Amino acid sequence: MKLFYRIGRVVALLALSAGGIAHASNDPVMDTQVMRINNEWARIKYQVPNKSEQYRQLDKLAVQAAQLVAKYPGRAEPLLWQGIVTSEEAAQASVLKQLGLATAARDILDKAYRIDPKAEKGGVAMSLGVLYFKVPGWPIGFGNAKKAKAYLNQGLAVDPLSLDTNWFLGDYWVSQGDKAKARAYFTKALAAPSDPSRPVWDAGRRAEVRAALATLR
Repeated sequence: MKLFYRIGRVVALLALSAGGIAHASNDPVMDTQVMRINNEWARIKYQVPNKSEQYRQLDKLAVQAAQLVAKYPGRAEPLLWQGIVTSEEAAQASVLKQLGLATAARDILDKAYRIDPKAEKGGVAMSLGVLYFKVPGWPIGFGNAKKAKAYLNQGLAVDPLSLDTNWFLGDYWVSQGDKAKARAYFTKALAAPSDPSRPVWDAGRRAEVRAALATLR
């Protein structure tokens, strides 16, 4: 059966400080290693134009993320980024692989959520919310608009100024057909403080928000 299934920008996430996820924890060595995964994800997503090459590089990055999870068992931050990378793999994979990768990403993120639902400034909850509204619902997938909204709002409650969470809430409301709410969240996303420590992500995310906002005019 052909699955009409496209996750798209499934977890085009995250950032440092007020811009999104990946802020300092109580382990600076771990933070540095997590940030390497974070920055490599952004480079692949925003600077590698070829989809198949993106997938190849993400597959290598997923191995590194899994190694980091094994190095820091019981920590939500490495799990979060393993989930993000796996989600991005799903976005770039063939149709036959997409749902399996998205399900694996959900399970990884759910494990991180059980460890700390507020980890990375609400990024874990936000990432789960993105998966639940990007993935189709039953009988094809596990998508669930009600769960998506709840998780996204949890993420926003932890970090109301988040560029990412406001962006994804706007995208969520586009999927629900509410252009007014979508426009409000996109506008709030663009008002988020810039993050000079992550210029590739910051510029790439804002370009996505502007493009989405333009389609609502």
